[in-house]
Amino acid sequence: MLLLPIASSIAPAQINGGAYLNARTALNGHDPATPQHQLPQVLVITSYPPRECGIATYSEDLIKALQHKFGITFSISICALEEGKEKYAYKDRPAYTLDTECSNAFVKLAFQINRNPDVKLVLLQHEFGFFRNQVEAFERFLEALDKPVVTVFHTVLSDPDPKRLANVRHIAEHSSSLIVMTTTSMQTLERDYAVPAQKINVIPHGTHLINHQSKDTLKEKHGLQGRKVLSTFGLLSSGKGIATTLDALPAIVQEHPETLFLIIGKTHPGVVKQEGERYRESLQQKVEHLGLQQNVRFVNRYLPLPELLEYLQLTDIYLFTSTDPLQAVSGTFSYALSCGCPVISTPFPHAREVLCEGTGVLVDFANAPQLAAAVIDLLQNDQRRTNIGSNALHRMASAVWENSAIAHASLFSDLTDKGISLRYALPDISLDHLRRMTTSRGMIQFSKLDRPDIGSGYTVDDNARAMVAVCQHFELTGDKDDIPLIRVYLNFIVYCQQEDGNFLNYVDENGEFTPQNDATNLEDANGRAIWALGHLCSMRAKVPQSIHVLADNTIQLALDKVSGIHSTRAMGFIIKGLYYRDLAISSDSNLALIARLADRLVQMYRHEADDDWHWFEDYFTYANGILPEALLCAFEMTGKEQYGEIAKASFDFLLSKVFSPEGIRVVSNKGWMHRSDASGVRPIGGEQPIDVAYTILALDRFHRVFREPGHRKQMHAAFEWFLGRNHLHRIIYNPCTGGCYDGLEEYNVNLNQGAESTVSYLMARLVMENRQPAHRFESQTYQSRRRSARPRSVGPVESARPRKYDHA
Repeated sequence: MLLLPIASSIAPAQINGGAYLNARTALNGHDPATPQHQLPQVLVITSYPPRECGIATYSEDLIKALQHKFGITFSISICALEEGKEKYAYKDRPAYTLDTECSNAFVKLAFQINRNPDVKLVLLQHEFGFFRNQVEAFERFLEALDKPVVTVFHTVLSDPDPKRLANVRHIAEHSSSLIVMTTTSMQTLERDYAVPAQKINVIPHGTHLINHQSKDTLKEKHGLQGRKVLSTFGLLSSGKGIATTLDALPAIVQEHPETLFLIIGKTHPGVVKQEGERYRESLQQKVEHLGLQQNVRFVNRYLPLPELLEYLQLTDIYLFTSTDPLQAVSGTFSYALSCGCPVISTPFPHAREVLCEGTGVLVDFANAPQLAAAVIDLLQNDQRRTNIGSNALHRMASAVWENSAIAHASLFSDLTDKGISLRYALPDISLDHLRRMTTSRGMIQFSKLDRPDIGSGYTVDDNARAMVAVCQHFELTGDKDDIPLIRVYLNFIVYCQQEDGNFLNYVDENGEFTPQNDATNLEDANGRAIWALGHLCSMRAKVPQSIHVLADNTIQLALDKVSGIHSTRAMGFIIKGLYYRDLAISSDSNLALIARLADRLVQMYRHEADDDWHWFEDYFTYANGILPEALLCAFEMTGKEQYGEIAKASFDFLLSKVFSPEGIRVVSNKGWMHRSDASGVRPIGGEQPIDVAYTILALDRFHRVFREPGHRKQMHAAFEWFLGRNHLHRIIYNPCTGGCYDGLEEYNVNLNQGAESTVSYLMARLVMENRQPAHRFESQTYQSRRRSARPRSVGPVESARPRKYDHA
């Protein structure tokens, strides 16, 4: 069969056109345009940019994440901390400022907060240095507030003196809740300050999601090709311990003369205020004294975040040599780990907690020989560096700012007695990762993190789903850049069709069919191909003629063989494909085949169902939502009441097993769910995006037909699973890449972003745009036409026993 002409690859210009629509769209039906002044308000008291301070950067990142995820739930206002005569040119004027040198300013601020009815909660970023000159005024301020206060301790010191002990206990007493960033800090508060454990929440320092790029490509971009790069970054001060690294460098360079040490960052403003650039100049003099001019480079400026993340990704080893054994946490340390840097660090508390089980290397404070030995060892072992970086990245995955925002917002909701009722904002629609995973041949099956794994090859399963998703996107947006993608996926499906009309599923990176096609049941893959082809046929008025003609010819050849298919899910996919095809090419043969397959599903249901089990098989497995949805399609097409009744009964039963007040929890792939254990303890984890997506697609169709408000609410609850409403309270969709993680396990998220999960998310996201076209069953004209054109008898209902499902 003639394939459609396509470009040799998907052009880079197309990759950047994926984002669509506004992230402020509400998830559960609330007006996304609600004025900010009508939302409950969270007031954040913090240092804030352009003040150059680690906590200022921390707060800016946290606030951005909160606004992005929950900007339709609550607004955020800022009280910027200032010190005496220091004033700042803020990008957006803060609601309040607090001069921490003026005792009266504290009283005035408390009065202003108390009389503002919109402020429901105060989030206080605490560092002892902020309030060192007005400790009593700060304590009176906390006493005066009549709003819930959440205090974030950025420093927690062990073995406090009586004054520090009294101060911290006073803060804890007048705070509704406390946040610390490490377990060590929590234990210190409990042990040394007698703070009740129930008052303490551990929310790790946030990190940024990144698009992983090639280390070699980034080194070339920044003129560092051929170098082994060591780096450190942050506002410079003597506490960074950089002199220790300089003392270690001669031994390192002797073994690896290509080594380059990058010292990234400006001098700390507090240091400049006290002594100017004396510290930096002393480091430069040391470099010259040691003859390291070719091996050390100072990057003496503030780097924009994208550039900083590039420097971290090209780093071969990140060095954190703080001299402070009591430093509770470090943002720079966290950022390096989240970029997959192998880290060598001194044993401050945060490092001792994180750098274990192969996630990094610890060296003693100010021990240059030990540091040199550790660096040399890692530079000589590429695989160990790779393993450490990968372990660190997975260890830090839960700490991304999006997850930090979820943890903070959940705490806000609890402390305001649900006065802040969480609603997630819909992310922008993005095809970026789908395009990244697509070559001129088709969509690649798997990825390693967000990098396509071409060695995994291609499948009809993934390319069929991808074609459905891009068709949805084209119908919604009319984006002409979707047409080349549709051609790619259609050509792949056509390529996999054999002379007898059936489809093979597995193709390697060179375009060869693999032996897996002979060892796997391919009925489900065939069903998915027909679903995708039917969906494309329904768009014949919108796509080029060459596309819809090829799609129709391909599906026609495939339909000659479907009467021998008995896999429940394959039949469900085929019914959906025929349903969509009939939207454009109405025929009695479509109706007859739909009725034949639907009757088989009915027979399977009647064979298995009883008073306590309303399903087509004696187990739930994978993609369960397709079965009741397919019967509902058959009901819409034919008007046969038994299809609608069984569709409704089976779908209600499925929903009863996967929904609870906490949200959706789909059937785990760790053993599935059998009739015999349906009421027992279910395994935790093993939840796949495709099951959530198919549930959402089915809910959408049932809502359109039956107009039950509960279905719409369940759609929103199910979609929030991708955004963090799951048992780990972590994102499954990655808004940075546009990809979707491959699964939710008991204790972690599978960070690979393969084709199945990414396309499943995209299908669900497109459905959530709340499009409500006239539905076929709701059209009186359609019903009248069908009553006069019911399919001729297809014979007695065929007897069918359910077959064991093979995951294709």
